Amino acid sequence: MTNWIERMIAEGGYLGLFFLMLAETIFPPIPSEVIMSMAGLQASKGTMALLPAILAGSGGAMLGNLLWYAVARGLGMRRLQPLIERHGRWLTVDWAEVVKAERWFVRHGRLFVCIGRMLPTLRSLVSIPAGLMKMGLMPFLLCSSIGTTGWTAMLASGGWLLGSRFAELEAWLGLLSSILLTAITFAYAWRLCRWRPGR
Repeated sequence: MTNWIERMIAEGGYLGLFFLMLAETIFPPIPSEVIMSMAGLQASKGTMALLPAILAGSGGAMLGNLLWYAVARGLGMRRLQPLIERHGRWLTVDWAEVVKAERWFVRHGRLFVCIGRMLPTLRSLVSIPAGLMKMGLMPFLLCSSIGTTGWTAMLASGGWLLGSRFAELEAWLGLLSSILLTAITFAYAWRLCRWRPGR
């Protein structure tokens, strides 16, 4: 996949980078860690400029964030309730927990969106609760932009600073993503085994 991403950036430039990050946000298995670090590496070689690369990557990711937000907002809590009642066992959540989460989100939603954008794997999912809970569009865009730009800037700057040692950065970020994904999988399996309605 790394070779394909490198070719897309080399041939498509900033527009290719924009669409790669858009695709990554819609389809999370495409790794933003590799995309933006590769863009930073290209910037260190002089084939791209660092700041426009960060802006292009952030712009693509933000468009994907906005699409997920719109889908979730269109679904809404009212349409969500029958899904929770029908499939709560596999989601390991009942409606009472959703109501509690909604109250929590009212208090901490902006911080959740901002920080969540900087967490590997989870960052693409942040738009869903924000849309379901009908977070205001402007706060959503502001908090998402801060977190998303911070994430892309960190990755691109890492690739730019390491230059030819890009493989080391890719290995560490890949390990971090794998650890987080494994932890999420185990947490879900544990909750699935122990979950009972109304807990």
